[in-house]
Amino acid sequence: MDNLMLNNKIYLEGEVSSELEFSHEMYGEGFYTFYIEVPRLSDAKDTLFITVSERLISGMDIRVGSQIIVEGQLRSYNKFVDGANRLILTVFARNISACEERSKNPNQIFLDGFICKQPVYRTTPFGREISDMLLAVNRSYNKSDYIPTIAWGRNSRFCKTLKVGDNIRIWGRLQSREYQKKVSEEDVIKKIAYEVSISKMERVNKDEDGNEVSSSIEMDEDMEYSHKESENNLGETLPGKQIS
Repeated sequence: MDNLMLNNKIYLEGEVSSELEFSHEMYGEGFYTFYIEVPRLSDAKDTLFITVSERLISGMDIRVGSQIIVEGQLRSYNKFVDGANRLILTVFARNISACEERSKNPNQIFLDGFICKQPVYRTTPFGREISDMLLAVNRSYNKSDYIPTIAWGRNSRFCKTLKVGDNIRIWGRLQSREYQKKVSEEDVIKKIAYEVSISKMERVNKDEDGNEVSSSIEMDEDMEYSHKESENNLGETLPGKQIS
């Protein structure tokens, strides 16, 4: 397998929540998009954007309400929306199958990339520590995907020691987050942000020859997951697949 496919892996189990919509054609191959809802440990759900080749879903019954497994990569691209360039995140499916039985970990992602903006550390009004970090993940043909990530608690403090260019590996989940944007003095609109919520991370250290010599690991204990559930989310063997 191409090594660049190993640095960006995502596994999702969820319910199709929108109809297939034609997106584009490339080299005679059609691509479609749709949304799936992936449950969290709480009652909340993440609504995630999927892009899939027509070849992958040929003969499959993908309709609203279908329970499916999506395996692939998290991709980004710029799109001109409302007069400005927007960073769009989509899960590029490499395999789709019916979900016969839900696992305990329906949302897992692993990324191995490089910090391309200095992490921003802040404290919320409720006293929670958060760091925002933009990760560049290399792809074939000299392309990169730019992935917004968010770290919590001890991980957010660890991010303050990082700098642009550092090689970072992260494990976590892809989440959708609704927020309000003020467009005028009186008008506020609802927006949805997509980001990777980090549950475990490590900085990769290399010698002069580029060989990995050591790494430092931080495990977050302050997220929505309990510590035990976080460990399960990272290490449990899924039905047929594991993110590692």
